Amino acid sequence: MKQLKVVLISVVIGGLLGLWFGVNIGKQNPILSNPFAESTLQQQLQEKRDELRRRSADAIRGD
Repeated sequence: MKQLKVVLISVVIGGLLGLWFGVNIGKQNPILSNPFAESTLQQQLQEKRDELRRRSADAIRGD
């Protein structure tokens, strides 16, 4: 019974850490940063710039 408890706690902790790291990877933030922190204006501008660059490249190629 004790072994099951340890395994269950390990799975829960691993899942929470995986979720934290996954959110940061998805937002292209450093892995150990706060996933709930608001993006700064500079980060938002960089994201919009990158999106605009991708969309304009697709438009030029005709995709």
